[in-house]
Amino acid sequence: KKKTVSFSSMPNDRKINSTAACISLMLEGCELKKVRSNSRMYSRFFVLDADMRSVRWEPSKKDSEKAKIEIKSVKEVRVGKKTPVLRSNGLSDQFPDECAFSIIYGDNYESLDLVASSADVVSAWVMGLRYLVSYGKHSPEAPGTGHPSLRTSWISSVFDLADLEKSGRIPVSRAVQLIKALNPGMKTSTIELKFKELQKASERPGAEVACDLFVEAYCELCTRPEIFFLLVQFSSNKEYLGVKDLLMFLEVEQGMEGVTEEKCLEIVSKYEPSKEGREKGYLAIDGFTRYLLSADCSIFDPQHRKVCQDMAQPLSHYYISSAHSACLLEDNFWGRSDISGYISALGLGCRSIELVLWDGPEGEPVVYTSPSAASCVPFRAVVGLIDQHAFTASAYPLILCLVVRCSAPQQRLAAQCLRKTLGEKLYLEPPNPVASYLPSPEELKGRILIKGKKLPPTCEDSEGEVSDEEEGWELARRLGQEDREAPEGGGLRRVRLSRELSELVSLCQAVPFQDFESSRRGQRYWEMCSFSEVEAGRFANECPAELVSYNKRFLSRIYPSPMRIDASNMNPQDFWKCGCQMVAMNYQTPGLMMDLNAGWFRQNGACGYVLRPAIMREEVSYFSANAKDSLPGVPAQLLHLKVISGQNLPKPKGSGAKGEVVEPYVCAEIHGIPADCAEHRTKTALQSGDNPIFDESLEFQINLPELAVLRFVVLDDDYIGDEFIAQYTIPFECLQPGYRHVPLQSLAGEPLPHATLFVHVAITDRRGGGKGHRRGLAGRRGRRVREYTSTKATGIKAIDEVFRTATQPLREATDLRENVQNALVSFKELCGLTPAANMKQCILTVSTWLLHSDSAPSVTLNLAEQYPPMEAQGPIPDLLRKVLTAYETMIQTSRTLIESADAVYGKLIQAQQAGMDFHKELHRIETKEGLRGRKLQKALESFAWNITVLKGQADLLKHAKAEALDNLWQIHNAGQSCGIGRNGSASPEPSRLRAPLEPIPE
Repeated sequence: KKKTVSFSSMPNDRKINSTAACISLMLEGCELKKVRSNSRMYSRFFVLDADMRSVRWEPSKKDSEKAKIEIKSVKEVRVGKKTPVLRSNGLSDQFPDECAFSIIYGDNYESLDLVASSADVVSAWVMGLRYLVSYGKHSPEAPGTGHPSLRTSWISSVFDLADLEKSGRIPVSRAVQLIKALNPGMKTSTIELKFKELQKASERPGAEVACDLFVEAYCELCTRPEIFFLLVQFSSNKEYLGVKDLLMFLEVEQGMEGVTEEKCLEIVSKYEPSKEGREKGYLAIDGFTRYLLSADCSIFDPQHRKVCQDMAQPLSHYYISSAHSACLLEDNFWGRSDISGYISALGLGCRSIELVLWDGPEGEPVVYTSPSAASCVPFRAVVGLIDQHAFTASAYPLILCLVVRCSAPQQRLAAQCLRKTLGEKLYLEPPNPVASYLPSPEELKGRILIKGKKLPPTCEDSEGEVSDEEEGWELARRLGQEDREAPEGGGLRRVRLSRELSELVSLCQAVPFQDFESSRRGQRYWEMCSFSEVEAGRFANECPAELVSYNKRFLSRIYPSPMRIDASNMNPQDFWKCGCQMVAMNYQTPGLMMDLNAGWFRQNGACGYVLRPAIMREEVSYFSANAKDSLPGVPAQLLHLKVISGQNLPKPKGSGAKGEVVEPYVCAEIHGIPADCAEHRTKTALQSGDNPIFDESLEFQINLPELAVLRFVVLDDDYIGDEFIAQYTIPFECLQPGYRHVPLQSLAGEPLPHATLFVHVAITDRRGGGKGHRRGLAGRRGRRVREYTSTKATGIKAIDEVFRTATQPLREATDLRENVQNALVSFKELCGLTPAANMKQCILTVSTWLLHSDSAPSVTLNLAEQYPPMEAQGPIPDLLRKVLTAYETMIQTSRTLIESADAVYGKLIQAQQAGMDFHKELHRIETKEGLRGRKLQKALESFAWNITVLKGQADLLKHAKAEALDNLWQIHNAGQSCGIGRNGSASPEPSRLRAPLEPIPE
């Protein structure tokens, strides 16, 4: 009979919440599939001997003494497809990664490869085996015997405090409230049901519960198996994390740098609930769970919670959070204008607000966008509100986009109101005629800019005619106020503009767009154009490179199509990828598009400004927004995402789903340039209650990380009507690696109390050329198929000769980087680790093998040398010899890279600078060479490509050298901490090892 164990919280299912429960399952035994080296699988019944010294399996052709593995011979237990047998092509698609595990045993490091029916069974066996192995020769206590654990003592002390009458029993209602207080988010009905079950099972019904039953209920309800499994992995005694265990977890798994034992003690004292644990520096399962759920362990990098980007670049180099129709609470034509919409938008860090001015009934201008005249808001009230709230969420400049639909006398009143109310905040200084770019957000801090039309310098009257903007006319037609018909011949409408309002416009003068060539030759940096989403979408599809180039110097504002009468939103990514700074969003309309906008602008302290990628800012650079693969000079990355579990998921709002239970699944979406857009989903967690286990690995290739956004969406498979449960959107650059909780939000972006997803995040560089493979090991290629980035011919002999000098350095740079990456991947694979593992994990894994053996071969790291060799004394098993060979290759390729990088880097920069010397003369040379039309366009594109490739490849080489130095530092650090290092006093200083090359100027 097949026996399985489940981590599901359904009442009738068995729940693993302690090491004892894992061993109990192993003692009963269960069916597992044994995988042979020929890739064939055989079902066998595996069981732990009663004396807990061996694991046996049957039926077997071997005699019973051979069909077993002694616990003391086990070197390591690996989860997933981490051995050559399990990685073989014949098996790769037959079972998921999380259902496989391997036992590495014996002096020859043989592997027993197994496949279970579910990830839960794997977790129980792996947890139990690791527990037994950690005790070595000491016989572990049988489940349920021995002294009370740290946790049991603490829960009992909580019970004693609640036992006011000191009778040894407390009312069930009080017990329920106590558990609810200790585990916020858990449903009262779930706790009550658990007490009823336990009372029935122990035949102790009644209105009161004793301490032992309370402890049992707490442990069953409040133990998250996936976190317990993690604790067992890192704990040296399998019950709690000591200071050294915690330090190892933070450094190795969470990617934290500079962690000290003092910092670990701070975490223990902050999160460990038991007094004994705090005093001894122990973090037990409840404290560990609290820590993982805390803001200190958030998936969102805390560095991005404050302004962390360079704010001294020109204004045109930033994306600017922009609102369209911010005063509306519902939709464009049936919503009601409400002043609180402005407060909400400004509070979310919005830095560009649109105001459409209309003639008011009482002689002063009003702002309204709904057809009902009764719903207008006096302009004076809106300006007062803006003055009050303009800089509460962000100190950086606010841009007011004025669309004038009122008469000249009311325009004068509007101008007077702006001057009087905003005073010194109003930026009125004329543009600097000798500058080439707009001032920076830093220079404009605390200032309000007016974007609008300006009278021509030739006009000396108190008012004059200017071309009108297209924006706002759809509403005018609805209002019946469209009395200004377009002139014959289809030209631009003309409107009257008062001098007072014109004089308020300085750095954001609205001008009509003609074409890119006219803008390149005649547009001044303080002039900006507004595009409808249809027009901008056409440019983004037909001439994306020209739109990117235009946006390097000039601001562009994209407003929604007038056809969006329901105030739906366009996809801001469609325009961000072309460098458009101001994509006006309907803040009042929740959904995917607003999630992307809100998530995106969270990355720079929510200040409303985000620096655009360097490839979009540099004067000479090649960037195609519609690229289908990696970009020249931008290192593509792989996101390895494991969705482990969900906590306290609510039912879909307004759902008519059957019963109380949701059947959720998770969609992970990447939004960015077209090459990056992708979506993967987990399987549905059936009948899982509020805390489903997904345990599923997803992988994404990210070609332009700076523009990518990750969105988690939780949906219900068992729904009638609404399937949406929750979402969370985060810029790729803000992701923290390791085990993290995702704080879920509602459709409107409001936090859902205690609703989270538990995930593991790892980010690695994509290896080699071409698309990343499923395992992320695209770099494991032979030299013959290696793809080299090369320069392109411009058709201008003198320029091509300069770029030709870079051909060899480009090949050398690629070889240096990829040789190291291939060696790293091989070493990690042999250690049984994923490409996402770091060097410290590799060294610790090898040291663990050596420490778990009586007849351990002597292997040491000689830390006296800068490139520490791994040396073996005496004979060593085949697997260990392969590991040592792979390590030696990795060290040698790293050494070659570190010692050769500066010279190759110098050659690349020399070629790049020589190319840039031609840049100012480019147009003169083009004329001389007679290039025009398509040939001219091709020459300019090739020139930009070459400059981008040289700078990008030099950057990649610089980054690779820094990484190689960091790996050496990790080897020294791990060698000292795990005991296989010798002569460790000569360990290099991290600052000396990690010294980067000088940055390349833009």
